Amino acid sequence: MFLAVKFMSLKAILEKIQEELSVREEVREEVQRDMRRATRLSKQAIQVTHQERFDDAKAMLKEAKQLFVTLRETAKNYPYLLYCGSVGAAFEEHAEAHILLTLIQEDRFVTPQEIDVPMTPYVLSLGDVIGELRRRALNLIRKGNVEAAEKNLEQMEQIYSELTALDDAYIIIKGLRRKGDVARHLIEITRGDITIEVRRSALERSISKLEKTIEKETRD
Repeated sequence: MFLAVKFMSLKAILEKIQEELSVREEVREEVQRDMRRATRLSKQAIQVTHQERFDDAKAMLKEAKQLFVTLRETAKNYPYLLYCGSVGAAFEEHAEAHILLTLIQEDRFVTPQEIDVPMTPYVLSLGDVIGELRRRALNLIRKGNVEAAEKNLEQMEQIYSELTALDDAYIIIKGLRRKGDVARHLIEITRGDITIEVRRSALERSISKLEKTIEKETRD
């Protein structure tokens, strides 16, 4: 006895494919929206971290983290979404915000496992953290806190030194070499800015001391 085999027409096959593609596109658009929001929240967290509004930064990063939790749930059915450009960029911004916040508050480097960020965006984010540390150093110089600015410079140099030691990463991780080149330049000009400020402060103190000496001699 032969079983009847039901054949589908090409039209029916393509209609099913179209339905699946439509569902995938809807999911992709939703993920894109979530990742744009996660990126925006992380950028805002960086901004308020520079303002030393640390609790606000943590709240923003917590909200962003929930979007990544949703992403991973969605990726169980659509794993290719994890490799979309917007996803990597969102993870990178998120890592950058966490690393900067932890460095400023706790003077340590947060691990990828602590913040649940993949290895590649974590490594790439370190290059951008150097730029944010320069920004903080300049703010500290304007406030007259050269010692703290020097601490930021040391952190910048440490990140650069450790990254350049990763020979394989420079080959494998796309974009890392460019970030390294930018980081080296930022370190050089930051060192120059701090050197100028140290000399200016020393000159200012010398002039002030000289003025006091002259004033004293005049009174005598």
